[in-house]
Amino acid sequence: MTDTGTPPRSAATPTPAAAGQPLIQLRDITRRYGEGATQFLALRGISLDVHDGEFVAVMGPSGSGKSTAMNILGCLDTASAGDYRFKGAPVQAMNRDQRALLRRRWLGFVFQGFNLLARTSAQENVELPLLYRGESAASRRAAARAALAEVGLAGWEHHTPGELSGGQQQRVAIARAIVTQPAVLLADEPTGNLDSARSVEIMQLLSRLNRERGITVLMVTHEPDMAAWAHRVLRFVDGRIASDRQQTPITEPPPAEAADTPGAVAAGAAEIAAGAPPSVPTVEAAASLCPPPATTAAPGPTA
Repeated sequence: MTDTGTPPRSAATPTPAAAGQPLIQLRDITRRYGEGATQFLALRGISLDVHDGEFVAVMGPSGSGKSTAMNILGCLDTASAGDYRFKGAPVQAMNRDQRALLRRRWLGFVFQGFNLLARTSAQENVELPLLYRGESAASRRAAARAALAEVGLAGWEHHTPGELSGGQQQRVAIARAIVTQPAVLLADEPTGNLDSARSVEIMQLLSRLNRERGITVLMVTHEPDMAAWAHRVLRFVDGRIASDRQQTPITEPPPAEAADTPGAVAAGAAEIAAGAPPSVPTVEAAASLCPPPATTAAPGPTA
C-alpha cells in the first residue's frame, strides 16, 4: 500500500520516503493454526507497507489478528503463506538464526508487562541486549547509562524493578529496547498496566523517540487516546486490515477536561491505496542484512 493524502508534517517530524522502498512489506500474509476441522485462520492474507520513520498504531478487538501480525513483524513467529520483506530482504527465506540476528540488529521490543529481571538493576537490565551481542563491559555500561538518561532515569541505574514505579519500569524497558539503536520499535500495549498520567508520559517518550531519533514505531493499543499519538492507525477485524488511515498526531496531551472525550483521536480521511508489488531482491539480501555473528565468545556479565 502506498501512502496518499498524508497531512503536512513539521520539520522535526521524520518524513517516510513514500517514493522509495518501504522499510517493511507484507504481501498476502496468512497465519493458520491447527489442521483440518480444528484449523483457525488468525491472519487472512494481509498486505501492508510501513515506511521508515512512521508511527503506526495497531488497533482491533481481541482475536482480530493484530498480535499475530506483530509477532510475525518481530520475527517471533512465521507466516504460513505470503511474503514478508524487511529493508528488501526476504524474511520468509531466512532460517531461525538469521531471524534472530535480524531481531538483535534491527528491532526493539516493549511489552505491557515490562519483562524486566526482578533481581537485576535497571542498568543491568538495559545492558542485556548488548551482552547478547558480545560487546565489552565498558561499552555496555556506557550505552546503558546513556539510554537510561534518554528516558529520564539518570541516577536510577542501580535500582531494581521492585524499587521503581510502574512508569519507571516501563521507561527501563524502553531504554533496553533502544540501547541497540534499532530501526523499529515494536510496542505491545505499552501503557496497558499504567494509570492515565503515566500512560501520557510513556506516549510522550515514544513520540519524542519517533520525532527526534526517527525510530519507526508500531504500537498495539486498545485505547483511542493512545492511538492519537500516531501518524497512522490500522484497525484489524477477523484477521484482516479493515481500515488504514492517516491522521495528524498529537505531541502533547489534550486538556484535562477533554482527556476522556471519544473525539480525542484526530480524524484522518486518507485511505491507503494498493500499490504495485515491489521488485524482488534475491535471498542474498538476507545475508547482507544479517551477517554471521563474530566467532569470539561473549564476555560474561559484570559483577
